[in-house]
Amino acid sequence: MKVTFIVLFLVSMALFSAIAFAGQAPADWKREWPRTDFDKTSVDFSEIMSGGPPKDGIPAIDAPQFKDVSGVNDLGGQEPVIVLKINEEAKAYPLRILMWHEIANDTIGGVPVTVTYCPLCNAAVVFDRRVNGKVLDFGVSGKLRHSDMIMYDRQTESWWQQFVGRGIVGAMTGMELKRLPARVIPFSAFKASYPNGKVLVAGNGNARHYGENPYVKYDSAENPFLYRGHYDGPGQPLSYVVAVEKDAWLLDDLRNAGVIEHDDLRLEWYEGMNSALDAGRIDQGRDIGFIAVQKKTTSGYEDISYNTTFAFAFKAFHPDGVIHSFPAR
Repeated sequence: MKVTFIVLFLVSMALFSAIAFAGQAPADWKREWPRTDFDKTSVDFSEIMSGGPPKDGIPAIDAPQFKDVSGVNDLGGQEPVIVLKINEEAKAYPLRILMWHEIANDTIGGVPVTVTYCPLCNAAVVFDRRVNGKVLDFGVSGKLRHSDMIMYDRQTESWWQQFVGRGIVGAMTGMELKRLPARVIPFSAFKASYPNGKVLVAGNGNARHYGENPYVKYDSAENPFLYRGHYDGPGQPLSYVVAVEKDAWLLDDLRNAGVIEHDDLRLEWYEGMNSALDAGRIDQGRDIGFIAVQKKTTSGYEDISYNTTFAFAFKAFHPDGVIHSFPAR
């Protein structure tokens, strides 16, 4: 498996870094984070490790720039984008950009949001960034837990687990961000559905290798990077799953079935979206397809929040969750 220099750097730095002792934050954390209240935490510090870059070493996007969808010509039709629509305003956030920034603080339809993507978990999650009437701005801490990004808010410098949107260290410990019903779909589908939509573009196209995937063949690897846990199936640790709260289905099963119905949920697979974590260029990644997840209501079906992530990450954060088996059609 080809692994780029960036991945090798992250792994070597993580192995070199000191591991926190349970119940006590290391001195170097306190020096780097003097405003963080390490006396408040909901997790064992020994579960937290360095991902390689320091605080803000992966720069969040704080002044996002957009183009009308009709004016975007550098995105492949099958490239994945995170799509969010609020109050009739629709925006797309390409993974080719978020791969290098992981967080974008934005406002859409009058709602302040943070759009997040953790490549190591393939977790694309969007949150309302208002907590108790206060608008928070998020950055990348450089720390990981269960191979998932730990975010921090700039107002209190509390640490937040990206996968679940929960404060885990600092003054905001125990607080939860409201998750918003975003979807990851190919750019062509966004363009067809939202002809008046906006697309996030790079402020400086030369700042990063936008369009390239620094985690070549990661979603075909045997084991996750920077993960100490154990996964025993179904599927492999890096099998894609479609997760709705604490229920999940293997993407391969969904691809084979076409449609899966479970209680009041309906999940449907469509072809035509590149993997962001396969080839060296995202627009050349293999077709893993994309998903629509809807919930039946008294007035019909409505789109709901879901996550297409890796099996190991789903079980790490939902140990009591279930990955359902479903027969091929």
